[in-house]
This record gives sequence, structure tokens and C-alpha cells, in this order.
Amino acid sequence: MHLKRSYLVPLSLLLAASLCSLSLPQQEERAKNLKVLPKNISHEDLEKEMRGYNKALGVKCDFCHVRQTDNPKKLDFASDDKEEKETAREMLKMTMRINKKYFKSGKDAQGAQVMTVTCYTCHNGQKEPASKPPASQVPPAPPAPQAAQEAPQQH
Repeated sequence: MHLKRSYLVPLSLLLAASLCSLSLPQQEERAKNLKVLPKNISHEDLEKEMRGYNKALGVKCDFCHVRQTDNPKKLDFASDDKEEKETAREMLKMTMRINKKYFKSGKDAQGAQVMTVTCYTCHNGQKEPASKPPASQVPPAPPAPQAAQEAPQQH
């Protein structure tokens, strides 16, 4: 009976420690390979940022992110294997520079830079920004000047 008690105390301590660790807040997994966005961005804010890019360009996550080699149903968010991901980083840096230099619009209540120019400013929900308006939206050309404007005739 003494032998059973010697197992009971360590087992009880192990069970108590396990239950306590479950009730403690788990440390949030940090994104890997962030080069432009803040390295300490929360997972929630990162997802919000990415959803904004999805809407601004009308794309899904796999536009910039490759699939995992060992599980093709999942994306490898840390990988830099797609050129579009680096392009997105450069475009983000560009919009940040434009906003800082020309708009100086300040920071929001959370201290984040307010972005006046965003991806949507140029992309309007399209993968590629348009360089000119669609033909249906082009304003008509001004009327051509009359060749010989009615000049008063002399008699």
C-alpha cells in the first residue's frame, strides 16, 4: 500500500500542473518572415490586413502564398517562393512612403498609421491597376472648333 501512495502524489502533482497550464492563456503563434509589417503584429490584425489585400486586389491568399509541399491543402505563409509576395511588399512600402510624405494624416486610436492611399486606391478590386478608365467611362472629346468661325462679313 505504501508503494501505491508514492505514485499517487507525483501523479496528482502532474495532473494539477497539466490542468493549470490548460487554463493559462496560450502564447499566440507569431507570423514568420515578416519584412514590412510589424513583427509584433497580432494574429488578428495580420488576418485583417491580409483580408484587406484580398478585397483590394480581388484575389485569394494563394495569389501571393504557395502551398505547403507536405500538405498541399494548406498554404506556406512564410515562403517567399512567389514573385507576387515580394511585389506586394514593395507596393506596401510605396503606399507607406506616399502616405507619410504627402498626407501626414497621423495615427488612429491604436497608434497605427492612417493610410490615405491604399492598395484599393489604384487596384479597385482588380489584380492589376488600370492605367486608364474603361472605354465606357472615357468622357467624350470636346467638340472640334469650327473651321471658319462665323466672321462678320464686310459689305
